[in-house]
Amino acid sequence: MPRSPPRDEVAADRFVFVATLDNARNLSNLLKAVHFRDQATVFASANGIRVTTEAAKSVQGNAFIQACIFQEFQVEEDSVMFVINLTVLLDCLTIFGASSLPGVTTALRMCYRGYGHPLTLFLEESGVVTVCKIQTQEPEETLDFDFCSTNVLNKIILQSESLREAFAELDMSSEVLQITMSPEKPYFRLSTFGNAGSTHCDYPKDSDMIEAFHCNQTQSNRYKISLLKPSTKALALSSKVSLRIDNRGFLSLQYMIRNDDGQICFVEYYCCPDEELGELES
Repeated sequence: MPRSPPRDEVAADRFVFVATLDNARNLSNLLKAVHFRDQATVFASANGIRVTTEAAKSVQGNAFIQACIFQEFQVEEDSVMFVINLTVLLDCLTIFGASSLPGVTTALRMCYRGYGHPLTLFLEESGVVTVCKIQTQEPEETLDFDFCSTNVLNKIILQSESLREAFAELDMSSEVLQITMSPEKPYFRLSTFGNAGSTHCDYPKDSDMIEAFHCNQTQSNRYKISLLKPSTKALALSSKVSLRIDNRGFLSLQYMIRNDDGQICFVEYYCCPDEELGELES
């Protein structure tokens, strides 16, 4: 039977959303990957949870936690949506700190009664139970980047290790990162333009680091590094990354992350291209 905190306090109430986890770190690690703003929108449906953060109307991070990851997962309505302070939520999820004892985990039970009510967390570790109530707010519409797979021109799937190495080599004093994809050489190129001049990292399409390379036409777009930096949190946790660019130059970075139990979750970032690219090339 899944380990969970006592239910006496919650049995009498009707909740529109209930979820339990044997290991709260499986949730907190994913939320950290999209924690670049305090405010986050939580969307729960029968499929699982999506937690969304946004900045400058130009970048959006989405953490997806499938229902099967949870030991118990119930959504009583078609969907449940609310805004929460992500910093406070993460503080609560890690309230017991990083346990130094092997095999010791924090069990979590999340309950939400609906509009106007707080999100209640029951956290239990080694018999000690802590209850946290976090105020929720009315949800606002999240940005719709209208990113459709049918409009994707180029896609590459590569091992995250190689992208981490590239970011370590590139000049992050640059304001922009230029991504070039082409059916011909250089195939896949990352470029920065910093204080020390231009820096390029090239990947041949048959590189061991590349699992899939689908390029329909040559495409080169620049993205503000300040907008991409939040996604490096997800990159650090991931094993693979899918990079897609559509016909408008919009970028999708989808990171595959394995949790402590070996289950697969995804974090996806959308980013607008830098509007100054046309001026720079003309």
